[in-house]
Amino acid sequence: MAKTKKKKAKKATKAVKAKKAPAKKSKAKKVKAKAKPAKKKTVKAAAKKTAPKKKTAPKRKAAAKKPAPKRKQKSVGEGDYEASRAFLKDQAGFVKKNKASIPEMGKQAEIALDGPEGAELKAAEAEAASHSKAAQ
Repeated sequence: MAKTKKKKAKKATKAVKAKKAPAKKSKAKKVKAKAKPAKKKTVKAAAKKTAPKKKTAPKRKAAAKKPAPKRKQKSVGEGDYEASRAFLKDQAGFVKKNKASIPEMGKQAEIALDGPEGAELKAAEAEAASHSKAAQ
């Protein structure tokens, strides 16, 4: 029994030595072995070994560019919507302020047309109508 144990022990040590000692390679194989890339380092290990970087200002996120404001197109003449809106707004404001005195103003205008100024007012009205493009 002792002999078998010794043989088994020798075989085991040979197997261990064979695993530890690399097999002999030819020169051509050694060149190929050298050409293999080195193992990649982990991020933490690489960070520890590299020199500390200079601190820079944190990058700011690019601000969302606002589109350029649209230029207002001015339409002049009968299609001038801006002037129309302003006129209607002014009329509404006038009515709101003078709501109580509007009937009295109408009576005063009627008296003025029937009175001595009537001829002048009717001439001014006719002149203004002649400048109008609307059918008379």
